[in-house]
Order: sequence, then C-alpha cells, then structure tokens
Amino acid sequence: MLKNKIMLLIKNIKKLVGILPRNKLRLCGEEMSVIETLDNAYIVVNKGLVADFGEMKNCPALNCKTIDASGKMVFPAFCDSHSHIVYAGSREGEFLDKINGLSYEEIAKRGGGILNSAKLLHQTSEQELYNQAVKRLKMVAGFGTGSMEIKSGYGLNTADELKMLRVIRRLKETSDVEIRATFLGAHAFAKEYKNGRENEYVELICAEMLPKIVEENLADFVDVFCDRGFFTVEQTAKILETAKKYGLRGKIHANELDFSGGVQVGVKYNALSVDHLENSGENEIAALKNSDTMPTGLPCCSFFSNLPYAPLKQMINSGLSVAIATDFNPGSTPSGNMKFALSLACIKMRLTPAQAINAATINGAYAMGISQTHGSITVEKVANLLITNKIPSIEYIPYSYTENIIDKIILKGKIL
Repeated sequence: MLKNKIMLLIKNIKKLVGILPRNKLRLCGEEMSVIETLDNAYIVVNKGLVADFGEMKNCPALNCKTIDASGKMVFPAFCDSHSHIVYAGSREGEFLDKINGLSYEEIAKRGGGILNSAKLLHQTSEQELYNQAVKRLKMVAGFGTGSMEIKSGYGLNTADELKMLRVIRRLKETSDVEIRATFLGAHAFAKEYKNGRENEYVELICAEMLPKIVEENLADFVDVFCDRGFFTVEQTAKILETAKKYGLRGKIHANELDFSGGVQVGVKYNALSVDHLENSGENEIAALKNSDTMPTGLPCCSFFSNLPYAPLKQMINSGLSVAIATDFNPGSTPSGNMKFALSLACIKMRLTPAQAINAATINGAYAMGISQTHGSITVEKVANLLITNKIPSIEYIPYSYTENIIDKIILKGKIL
C-alpha cells in the first residue's frame, strides 16, 4: 500500500464525465455531441493535478485521503470565460426600469447602466471592491465554477481601471479559482468623452491606459464592446492593433444589440473569443469558420435582459465550437450560476446536455486560454472537480435547473 499525504483518491464513482486526451484543446461541431465517460471509476489527485483514473477493478491501494463517491458522478469544474464580478454595489433600480419597459440603451442614455457602475466604483475604495468581489467569487465557486475570466470596464479612466485590475490580481493571488484578467476600458465612453470626443477616449486607452497596464502586468487579454452605440469597428481595430503590439490578445463583446461587425473584426485580429452574439447569422458563422476564435453565448444575459438567444445550435451544426459563460455583472446579468447557464443553453438554445457541458467546460477553458491545463478529466491537468449528489443521469443536471446537485467541490486538488 502506497502512502502519500498530498494525494486524494475518489473511488466508486458512478460515472466519471468529461474525459479527453491531452492534445484536445476544444471540441467542434459533431464532437460537441459526445462526452466521454467511464462507469464505476476512480480518480487519483496528486499535488493538485489529476494523476491517474480508471475502472475500479484497477484502483491502486493508496494510504491517503479518500472519498467514497458511490452513486455519484465526477465532472470537471465549470470554466466561466466571461464575467464582471469586480463592481461596486448593485443596480436593482434599473431592474425596475426594465420591468417598466425601458431598454438597455434607454437606461444607458439616462446615465444608467455602465456609467452608473462607473460612478459607484469611483467612490469605492480598492479594499472594499476586493471585499465585495471575494464574496461573489466564493459564491460562484460554490456553484461549481473552478475557472473564471474577470473583466475591468467600470472604471472608464486610467486610475479606476488600474484599481479594478489590481483587485483582480489580488483575487488571483488569494483564491483557488483559476482567474484570468481582461482589460475592458473600452466598455463604454466615459461621460466627458461623449458628443464628438469619442476618438479622444480611444486614444486615451491606447496611449495611456494600455502602457500602464502592461507595465504593471495587470491583464491577460484586452476586450472591446463593439456594438451599436458603443465602439465602432474602426475604433475596435485601433484598440486591438495597439494591444497586439503589447502582446495582449483580444476578446470582443460583439453583436449584443445589433449586427455590429464585431465578430468579423474579432476574427480579423485573431481574438480569443467573441461573446454575446445575440444578433448573429450566416455572415458571422462564415467569418468564424476556420478561425481560432471561440464564439461564446451568454444565455443568462438573454434571460434577464429579454434579448434574443445567440444561435449556438446553428453554429454547432455548421461545424463550429461554442462556449457558454454567465456574464455575471450588476446590470444585465446579476448571476454567476454556471449550472443555470447550462440549463438555459439546453432549454432556450436547444443544445443537448452533452453539448452544453462541453461548452461550459473544455470550450470555456479554451475561451480563457487555459484548455491545456483545465476543462476536462485528463492526466496532468489541474484537479478542478465537481462531485455530484446521487443523481440518475448526466441529463438530470440541466433538467433540474434550480436544484443544487453538487456534493463536493475540489479546486487545485483541495476540497472546498
């Protein structure tokens, strides 16, 4: 019998779900309909990584921490590739405005939306921002999220954007959740740069914000809200070109409000992902084919904001890979529950459970640039795992859309 205090053995697993070989970094088209499983299985975790797995008949004798998962399933933890969890306060007042019929754009024109969050953030200390974000991060980890991309974008000036990114860096350093930071200074135009001065704000992003962010090594990616009433294709291209000079890859908020050209400019500049996509069709699908860009749907945003749902099923049927994420933010999606996003992907986008789970795990990891190390049950990948309660099937997870089906969460080999 082997003895190793840093090992963890999970045995008698009813079904081990989401097994992939090391060289498979994303799933495309028909591949998304298949989810490899192993019945009556074990998995060994060592030094925070998946060390071994297989059938119980081959389970090694280990003297280590052991979990008996009889009747339960083990999945890779969710990878939420689009969130805005660093923000100040909340915006439930705008929730009432929406109920009363105001659109996203109408609320923004009245000084609400992103500008409202920017005002609140400016008045909030870095420590308080961190305190609020830690609570949200712990909450989403409890929902099964093991990896999360977090954006800035409620600063809209150099000092406050840096403040947000420093909070995200601190979250990286203090949480077991795997985090990637995205600079989204181009989330909206700061109030003083409206009415003909928009290009001056783009210049501020390129000439002042980006150099300081790179100097402090605060961002992994750069994002732009390329849509009607926000940043044009030309402005988006300028920001992406500048980011590329600094070695930062782009991600795009695209086509939430209109057919904006955001997908096409994202693909042109090799963006890691284009997200939202509520207004997308054949031209966008054609642009995405044979690209390295991951189309990412945000079903919780469509649900809360009464927007169309991105045509992810059509994209899969066209041979594309797709991801899903929460878009957790105080205005259009005040929820970070990836299980609910998975259920909406099935109910409203008509993805099969296998397609939705793949979109929320391996393809979500790809959209964060971490699918070499996260997003599947693979030897030598990080042991971010979910152990379910006793459930009858994989399909039960999206079917039971409000039920907490998680028994234990393991991040980087640690049991939360």
